[in-house]
Amino acid sequence: MSSLVRCGRLLVLAMLVLGLRPESLIAAEPWTLHMLRRSGAEAFELGARWQPDQTAIIVCDVWDAHHCLNAVRREVEMIPRMNAVLDHARNSGALVIHAPSGCMPAYEGHPGRKLAQDAPTAANLPAEIGSWCYRIPSEEEAVYPLDQSDGGEDDDPVEHVAWHQRLAGMGRVPKTPWLRQIETLRIAPGDAISDSGVEIWNLMESRGIKNVIVFGVHTNMCVLGRPFGLRQLAQNGKDVVLMRDLTDTMYNPKRWPYVTHCVGTDRILEHIERFVCPTISSDQLVGGEPFRFQEDRRRIVMVIGDDEYKTEVTLPEYARTVLEPAGFEVTLIHASAENKHDFPGLAEALDHADLLLLSARRRFPKEEQLAAVKAFVASGRPVVGIRTANHAFAARPGTEIPKGHAVWNEIDRELFGGHYTNHHGPGPNVILAAVSGMEQHPILGQVDLTKLTGRGTLYQTAPLNAGTTPLVSGSIPEKPAQPLAWTNRSQSGGGRVFYTSLGHLDDFAQPEFRQLLLNAICWGVETAAPKVPAATDVAERPKGPPGPRTKP
Repeated sequence: MSSLVRCGRLLVLAMLVLGLRPESLIAAEPWTLHMLRRSGAEAFELGARWQPDQTAIIVCDVWDAHHCLNAVRREVEMIPRMNAVLDHARNSGALVIHAPSGCMPAYEGHPGRKLAQDAPTAANLPAEIGSWCYRIPSEEEAVYPLDQSDGGEDDDPVEHVAWHQRLAGMGRVPKTPWLRQIETLRIAPGDAISDSGVEIWNLMESRGIKNVIVFGVHTNMCVLGRPFGLRQLAQNGKDVVLMRDLTDTMYNPKRWPYVTHCVGTDRILEHIERFVCPTISSDQLVGGEPFRFQEDRRRIVMVIGDDEYKTEVTLPEYARTVLEPAGFEVTLIHASAENKHDFPGLAEALDHADLLLLSARRRFPKEEQLAAVKAFVASGRPVVGIRTANHAFAARPGTEIPKGHAVWNEIDRELFGGHYTNHHGPGPNVILAAVSGMEQHPILGQVDLTKLTGRGTLYQTAPLNAGTTPLVSGSIPEKPAQPLAWTNRSQSGGGRVFYTSLGHLDDFAQPEFRQLLLNAICWGVETAAPKVPAATDVAERPKGPPGPRTKP
């Protein structure tokens, strides 16, 4: 071995001992960043070029456990992208700081822990850098964008109880179960470990770091408020940005502003961009597309072709007043006025849809349109059907099918899992009752069935296929009760399916039905359902940034 090679290896070893990375010997190209800021309702970009060796990435509270099971699920989803970002940052010469608050005993004696502890005291150490920060002056007049006063848990109640029992069985305190950073998020040689605002400030000053990227959880609590969080860094002169696609909120959609969880995160991001600091996305460092949660399925296609129940009126109104305010993007596909069996734009809309809501009655779409519906189902994506959807594309015997059009006579059995034969004639309202054991099903959450009656005729839907899960039965005097709402898995794709024979014009006028349908849509896309707001709910809107009661 030559003396030159030996010296080189010794130099690399010395750098690792000192917490430096060998690649920092070579000046990395500056990062070109596109930062998003807001002024009022307007969003705009700011361009910047940051030197990696003058930049730190702080990973906030990516713990090994959490009291909210859904928070754990979302965190686990982000880990691969987080690792990719941190690998890129290290290779470029940036400093990585892991900040799992309250977990420092797990890292006693770790080189990364000592790296933070041994940093010299900075001459410009801010007086309050060791404290939580609940607001900064720019937020004083802001309307805080969501109500997190309940702690923000969005778990299914049954799952939540089981999760806490599991945590207790692991010897964890269910309300504060974290002990360290999650193991799958790598801590590499040269990374620092600290949950102290003082230590982190001192370390960054000793390295000449003026630029900071923060990601982790949870945006509306720890990421904003920790001593090393966005507020403290922004008000003390660091050029700080939030990596907006690698973060999450603690937000319960049953609270104001009654939006889906991912839209709640969006509202917090917009607040930060207006009042605290800019944001960037991870693709700016590692390429590809921004990270997106699996549950972030917002795109609904409604297929409407019904002569009986006026869903061409009720469904657009429902989309405008319930779904779009909750954060869903709705595309309406109506049957053509010239040809009631033609649904222009259907195939193209389904290409990008996350859920199909079907309300049609004995329509025979063009062959390519029905093929697109069947391909959507075969892909495993969810379907919600109301009222006549169980015979949406089925023909009565002897019906002549227009040339170039197609039927799906087995849609009820193959998709919805029912056995529609007819309906009882006009008569009394249908009385609803939850099927025994289904009272806690998420589709029935926030729905008082004693306040909901079926205003249309009672459909004869029994018997249901094996594998369906009946949720609600309907009855009228002197007739056998019938399944009125249930879930299923489609035969071709195995995707989630919900069907209800409700959907009469007068059903849509009832708040309980509007909530039931929203619950079913959210169940289909596997996200917690918001509450359908009443007119009085505006009074719940927070008037400013949250106070100490929201600290986890």
